[in-house]
Amino acid sequence: MSGTRRTNETERTSGASEGRAAERRDRDAQGRARNARPRDGLGRPLPYGADGVERQPEGVVRGPQDTVAEAQALLDAGKPFHAHEVFEDAWKSRPDDERGLWRGLAQLSVGLTHAARGNVTG
Repeated sequence: MSGTRRTNETERTSGASEGRAAERRDRDAQGRARNARPRDGLGRPLPYGADGVERQPEGVVRGPQDTVAEAQALLDAGKPFHAHEVFEDAWKSRPDDERGLWRGLAQLSVGLTHAARGNVTG
């Protein structure tokens, strides 16, 4: 209930241009918000039209060995953000008793991403 009120308050207080911006949000085929802006090698968004690196596909189900091999290759290539995406897919798709491991590896990759970006506080 309070989430609905908060949303309505936000809609009333936000400007018209902000409302139009929300309508133009990038969406996937299912209508979920997805940022289609290009990204640099550390996953930072770049301006539309800029040359970015290829994005890691989301929602790919891999076996444990393939997950680790792909994430390690991305880490070796200096792409910890992309490795995080691979580990996140495993975290979301593996059995419950494994999810803590994959979540931890995803979080470690995020930590490496922040360090590589110079963000020492995370």
